[in-house]
Amino acid sequence: MLTSELLSTNIAKLKQQLRRLLDFDTPSNPARLLDNAQWTAPVSYLDFLRDIGKHFSVNQMVAKESVRARMEDREAGISYTEFSYMLLQAFDFYVLCRDYHCELQIGGSDQWGNITAGIDLCRKKLGRAVYGLTLPLITNADGTKFGKTEAGAVWLDAGRTSVYKFYQFWIRTHDRDVLRYLKYFTFLSQDEIAALERQHTENPGARVAHRALATAVTDLVHGPSATAEAVRASEILFGGDLAGISETTFNDIVGEVPTKEIEKGQLDGAGKPLVELLVHSGLCSSKGQARKDIEGGGVYVNNIREANFQRTITASDLLFGKHLLMRKGKRNYAVLTAR
Repeated sequence: MLTSELLSTNIAKLKQQLRRLLDFDTPSNPARLLDNAQWTAPVSYLDFLRDIGKHFSVNQMVAKESVRARMEDREAGISYTEFSYMLLQAFDFYVLCRDYHCELQIGGSDQWGNITAGIDLCRKKLGRAVYGLTLPLITNADGTKFGKTEAGAVWLDAGRTSVYKFYQFWIRTHDRDVLRYLKYFTFLSQDEIAALERQHTENPGARVAHRALATAVTDLVHGPSATAEAVRASEILFGGDLAGISETTFNDIVGEVPTKEIEKGQLDGAGKPLVELLVHSGLCSSKGQARKDIEGGGVYVNNIREANFQRTITASDLLFGKHLLMRKGKRNYAVLTAR
């Protein structure tokens, strides 16, 4: 159970996230973010049973698919609290209709029973016709639910999921899902999506559709400037230039590649031979192998190719005074962090 203080904090954060998607400031018709505690908290249990509960038949409630499925599951079952949730959501719809003239409730298909309960309550208590719109739950290519409870899900709050990781989540969309998600999660036109579909069919390895999806959704949630920074971070792991990258973005990269620590004092003065650091990082099995890799042109320090096997690394080579990005070949990265 969350405290009232934490709930208030969460609501404030939700509103900041929703400001990118909804207009709360138009005087004539602003979006509203309401806390249903405003109308549920003052109502006593007995008043709720008398004024709301009397309109519901237990037979009807049990007949709802969402309730029946839980009751038939002997291991999970359904608590009285969960069983009562239908009445609470119906009460919300009733109050929103009565006080704010709300006529439509939208939700996932698993909310059908709760929404229709609210439709019935508005008809019985207000004599008004209201409506429900449900959407199929989104699933991934493997059939798992796309949602907040699934492992690997992302958060809209950059403090929970960095912009870089948010962007990467969409880049990594399965090939079988990417075109559906372009239709679900972006405002790209049908013509634009059709063009991306053609490119994706012709050359799926180019991942044009994936980049379009990641860019559009990240723009929508975090803004174009944050998206540009995430793109830059992604390019770094493909050999892109490090100039101008922020420490925050680089720290996101650190979490994506193997990282080893090194005492900063070892880099003082003349520094430490690069061949030794390649071994310490795990990129090379021995100093002899490291020398061969350097001479073969396959070693990069901070994404700059290094051809001198006698090169030493000093504190001045550290990014942000603490990190060294090392690469062998096209995809083998490691970060050394000085402590």
